[in-house]
Amino acid sequence: MSLTELDDGLIRRMAIGAVFSDFGGKIRSVGFHRTDDLLVTSSEDDSLRLFDIANAKQVKITYHKKHGTDRVCFTHHPSSLICSSLYNLESTGESLRYLSMYDNRILRYFKGHKDRVVSLCMSPINDSFMSGSLDRSVRLWDLRVNACQGILHLRGRPAVAYDQQGLVFAIAMEGGAVKLFDSRCYDKGPFDTFLVGGDTAEVNDIKFSNDGKSMLLTTSNNNVYVLDAYHGEKKCGFSLEASQGTPVEATFTPDGKYVLSGSGDGTLHAWNIENPSEVARWENNIGVVSCLKWAPRRAMFVAASTVLTFWIPNDGEAPAPADPPTDQQPPQ
Repeated sequence: MSLTELDDGLIRRMAIGAVFSDFGGKIRSVGFHRTDDLLVTSSEDDSLRLFDIANAKQVKITYHKKHGTDRVCFTHHPSSLICSSLYNLESTGESLRYLSMYDNRILRYFKGHKDRVVSLCMSPINDSFMSGSLDRSVRLWDLRVNACQGILHLRGRPAVAYDQQGLVFAIAMEGGAVKLFDSRCYDKGPFDTFLVGGDTAEVNDIKFSNDGKSMLLTTSNNNVYVLDAYHGEKKCGFSLEASQGTPVEATFTPDGKYVLSGSGDGTLHAWNIENPSEVARWENNIGVVSCLKWAPRRAMFVAASTVLTFWIPNDGEAPAPADPPTDQQPPQ
């Protein structure tokens, strides 16, 4: 369903429309293409899977046994991805790969990180991208060259995000600190720093709303915060059930009016952040949701644990069955 004006009623009507359950373990990361109706997933079975979200079909699967699959995001091309590695980091240094899903080919390696990449974000306006690692660094890259374009050394685990105009990027870290950088002159240091008062937990994830007015933070103790992106004030915050070993993810709707999040008890929640209140709570997902994202141009979101679920407004029809893969590559 195409994106329409969202309201509390439509949010409450969201229900599972398709289920994909043949993943060999937990789904680690999901990402939508910005303009095409495509979704990519990475999972513990070392696979990358491509989905047509308009027709709820899996259209491609590739396996990556040498490096594994962890964080993943689309580049601007609908068949090209950036994926972080899990295996052989010390021996190869190949922490990031630029991949073609069209012919299952590695286009470029990006070396530099000494530990697992835990945050990955593509610039919305050019070929730049950022990666944050457990080695306590954020690196800036360009798809066209192998060499790292810049490095920022930080304290603790970093989470990174570009705003929708690509002019500003944010780095969140332990202690509730959020630093904002001008992407054109980041070497001059942050032009602003916010503190989320009272919460010193690590930040698992940070996102900007599409209008650039708000930022969304999720922490390791399952608190969700919405901040004013200009001044850093806390607009609202929500506490969720603990989820040991499974960080939860939260997401904005495209209009920036709602926030959705998983919880440690397996439920999903939606809040109206203009008039802070919970508008929906769903009990019918399978397991604790580790990945959650709303589609950029559709009235749908995806939630993932060891299964992937597509959620759409319930119009009274039965859920659509998942289609089998139409194309499968041999293990790499």
